[in-house]
Order: sequence, then structure tokens, then C-alpha cells
Amino acid sequence: MIELRGITFTYDDASSPVLDRVDLEVDEGELVLVAGRTGVGKSTLLGVVPGLVPRFTGGTLTGDVLVDGESIVDLPPRERAHLVGYVGQDPVAGFVTDTVEEELAYGMEQLGLTPATMRRRVEETLDLLGIADLRARDLRALSGGQQQRVAIGAVLAAHPRLLVLDEPTSALDPTAAEEVLASLTRLVHDVGLSVLLAEHRLERVVPFADRTCLLTGDGHVRVGDTADVLREAPVVPPIVELGRRLGWEPLPLTVRDARRRVRGLGLPAAPTGPDRPPTSAGLTGRGVTVAHGRRAVVREVDVDLPGGVVTALMGRNGAGKSSLIWALQGSRKRYAGRVTVDGVDPAAVSAEERVRRVGLVPQTAADLLYLETVREECAAADAGARVDAGSCAALLATMVPGIDPEQHPRDLSEGQRLALVLAIVLVAEPPVLLLDEPTRGLDYPAKEALAVTLRRLADAGHAVLVASHDVEFVARVADRVVVMAEGEVVSAGAVRDVLAESPSFAPQVAKITGAGWLTVDEVVTAAGRSAEEPR
Repeated sequence: MIELRGITFTYDDASSPVLDRVDLEVDEGELVLVAGRTGVGKSTLLGVVPGLVPRFTGGTLTGDVLVDGESIVDLPPRERAHLVGYVGQDPVAGFVTDTVEEELAYGMEQLGLTPATMRRRVEETLDLLGIADLRARDLRALSGGQQQRVAIGAVLAAHPRLLVLDEPTSALDPTAAEEVLASLTRLVHDVGLSVLLAEHRLERVVPFADRTCLLTGDGHVRVGDTADVLREAPVVPPIVELGRRLGWEPLPLTVRDARRRVRGLGLPAAPTGPDRPPTSAGLTGRGVTVAHGRRAVVREVDVDLPGGVVTALMGRNGAGKSSLIWALQGSRKRYAGRVTVDGVDPAAVSAEERVRRVGLVPQTAADLLYLETVREECAAADAGARVDAGSCAALLATMVPGIDPEQHPRDLSEGQRLALVLAIVLVAEPPVLLLDEPTRGLDYPAKEALAVTLRRLADAGHAVLVASHDVEFVARVADRVVVMAEGEVVSAGAVRDVLAESPSFAPQVAKITGAGWLTVDEVVTAAGRSAEEPR
């Protein structure tokens, strides 16, 4: 149906192509997963299909894009819209109206559909994505995950033949992500929709993918059966990593398949133990309440973030996590309650003093970037933190190696920009760190490097709060978990207790073993010990 033939693309002033003679076909009714390291060119590849690359990016493109054998490579994006629907990593950037219902209808208006058709499709899309209760809401007042679902819905309502999605579940809670992917799968199977999808959280998408396109980092791709491609891939989800390390053949791609294989390991129950003891007071919040207009989004929340402990903040989209984080940091007004860090309310001090006490990485991390090159951003961070020159760049390289220091931060990929902001904030090592969705756009090695850094800071006595939908990352790094719903704390406890007992927040390993294990390393170690025990 859609074919990329000999696609080569080079950015202006780049010494080598990002894409080098890439061939890729997406058949009707097929879901193809695009995978690869952060910054390897996945977004560039996706942007070629709707015509956004090179029209809006600059650079040189050669090769051809065909639909049913007809070339569309010279058609502008607006003339491909009835064939290709595209949702990028930043859904807000694509919004053109004010409310959810208007946004869903806008694309169909541009295609000249009748009012009756638009009305029917709007209702179908609202139900399909579970956002009917949002129809009259202001788009800018939605949570990041809600905005992402609306952006997908606005494209789906136009009934394109191919849907191109760049990190479509990165801002979604686990349940919402499963619902979106299940909805896409129904469209793929039932109506023949084709989907080309890039995603870093492969554990969510692998079970739904018909084939996988792996960008290898040298401009080339490897395309084939998902299990075959992931067998040697540098980035794999926990379920595949577990299979590779235990020598399972064929590699399991679903929890169901892995559960059947794990029965023979003889795993004992997972260990339990007391919470990690705090080393300092950290941050304390009491009765924190936040209102947006007349609507309370955080209701009388008590929260303790002790030094020496990594706390994860979880909950469905719109639960109030981001609002709570901003209130704790002090940059945005609290309706009620008090927050203290070493006896001082962050909201009562200057912005400069606040940053020294409480470091914040917001969901829109790129808002913190304002200089012309990566080198300048890192140098400014080193100077502001009063650390050795090169410290920020070295921390950045542990997460995303190979970034050109002379590159403009706005030209980086979404994951690279986030890694840069993380390095800028973390290099200062403030007593309290608040991170809002810090793994969006990061691959597994980058997330592992971030986990190591956060663990090191916690061990040194810093208080760390990570708001995240990434259950695999939370299982790896957190000591405690706080779960929010409807602006209130509904659950809190040790990470193993909260995650293992929750069908929504359980990581893949917990689902597979059913015994409270959380990470691949834990299972492989336990399996080795079990094999050594006398029978």
C-alpha cells in the first residue's frame, strides 16, 4: 500500500545521512513498529511519509514514496492528508481549535465532508478512544495524556488509509495506552487501516506489531518478523530481554507466552523488606490543594519526600500529578496547604533560591532550553551549579551519547532534548528533585543511565520524586510509590507491594512470574539460584 523506496535524507550541514537508501513497505491492514536508539532517526523516517520531511525540516531527500504504486513524493502534506494521518510527539503543536469536539471535526471540515458524516465520526471517535467526557473541554486544560488521545482521535476521524504515530503512548497511563493500542488493532484487523508507529516503550507495542523496522544507527534499517529483529537488537522490552538471558526459543512476545515458559524455573516468592530508611527530612507537604479556575485538581494531599528515598508518583492521566509537582516546587500557586524544604516554603523565596532548593524537570522539558547550542546549555548549567566544566556534558553522554555539542537544542530529537534538560537539572544536585515523566522519548539504555544517576543521588541523601507512567522504569528505580486518583492520594507503600498488587501498574516481569518479582535481573538471579539447589 505505502512504499518507501531508496529513501536517503541528510540534514543541512550534516556530514552523513540520517537515512541511507531505506526501503520499507507497509501493507494494507498491517501495523509496523519502528524501533531504535534515541536520536537514531525514527521521527525523521516517519516524517517522510506525510511529507513533513524535508518541507518543514530542511535537508536533502532523495528516493520515492509510493501509494498503490503511484508516487506522492512531490505532493505537499495537505494533498496527502486524505491518505496519511500523522500525530507527532508534541500533540499540542498540532491543535488548531479550542475544544475537543471542534478539534475532532476540524480535519474533516478541511476534507469537505458533510455535517452528518462529521457528526457520526466525532461520536464514533469519542467512544473509540474513551474521551466522550472530554468533548467540551478546553484542549489546553487537558493533561498531556488526554491531549495525546485527542490528537490521535482528530486524525482517526478523517479515516486515513495509513496512520503514522510518533510515540503515541508516551504520555498515557498503562490502562489508557492499552485502550489506544487495542483500538488501533481493531481498526487494523477489522477495517484494514495501516499503522506505522514509533515507540520507545516497546513492551506496550510488541504484542500488537506485525513486523518491526529497526533503525541500526548508520542510516540503514532492518525489517522483518518482530521476534527475529529483536533477537539481536540493542533495545528490547523486558519480556524479550528475559527470554534472551534465559535462552528461550522462540522468544516470547506476550506475557501469556512468557508465563508458560517461566513455570519451569521454580522461582520462590520475591523477597520483602522494610522501606529504605530516610537520611534527611527532604520535602514535606500538608493539605496541598490546587485549583484550576473553580475546579480543584489536587485535594488536601499530604506528601513526604524523605532524603535518601526515590518516590514514584503514579496514577491515570488527569489524576493531578503534574499539578501537585508544580505546587510542591513552588512556581505555581497553591489554593491551600503548606510545603517546606528544610523549614522553608519554596513558594516564599526567589526563583533563583527555589531552583537551588528544588530542581524540577517538567513535562514540557524543552521550555527550559534557551541558548543556541548544546555546548552553551551545558556550560551554563556547569557555571550555575558551580561544578567542574564538562560535568553536564558528561552526564548527558551517559544517557544519550554522540550528540553534536554545536547542534541547536531545538534541532534535537524529543528524547535528546529531554536528556539535555535532565542533565542540566541533575548536575546541580539540589536537595530535592521533582521529575515529571522523565523517560518520554528515552530508550532502555538511556533510562538505565538515568536510573543509575537517580539512585546515586538518593544514596547521597537527596529526595527524589518521579511522576511516571513508565512502570518498568518505576520498578527499576523507585523505593516507594504514591498513587493518585481524582486529585487525591489513594495508595502509598513500598514499590514491590504497590506494583505487584496492581493489575494496572504491574511491570511485565511481575505479570509473568506472578510472585512479586519486578525486574529481569531479579528473575535471572533467582532462576540461577533455583537451578543450583539440590532437587
